[in-house]
Amino acid sequence: MKKIQILIFLFVFSSAFSQSDFKLKVSGDVLHPLEFTLSDLSKLKHKNASLKDKDGNTHIYSGVALQDILLKAGVPSGKELHGENLSKYLLVKCTDGYQVLFSLAELDPSIADKNIIIADSVDGKPLPDAKGPLRIVAEGEKKPARSPYQVAALVIGKINK
Repeated sequence: MKKIQILIFLFVFSSAFSQSDFKLKVSGDVLHPLEFTLSDLSKLKHKNASLKDKDGNTHIYSGVALQDILLKAGVPSGKELHGENLSKYLLVKCTDGYQVLFSLAELDPSIADKNIIIADSVDGKPLPDAKGPLRIVAEGEKKPARSPYQVAALVIGKINK
């Protein structure tokens, strides 16, 4: 019994430590590689996005616009998004090994009208430990396949010829 209590304590302590030590990494073909702590992200302008769960219930997520993060890293957007920059993409990497791909064009407000955020809360509460601390929410997509949990890294790449 005592061993189980110790294991539970260590699991809870390591989860809390990993949350406070968490950094979202933005790297790859960017002008300014960045790392954001949860505190850094909480200070940025937040917006909402809605997403239905598997039971059809709608939840309201709050977080930073994905485009705002990409702009801080110096990712091409607007008038810069032409020619070879149209072959660039965002690979979202999650701690559980899940990965999601977006083209930069579909994320850019000068080309597409999508609401995609990096959420840190749902329905006014922090994301559950098992699904957080961050989640991409791609509002309006028919399936939540590109709204992964446990987001850890945003990597900008380009298709090689």
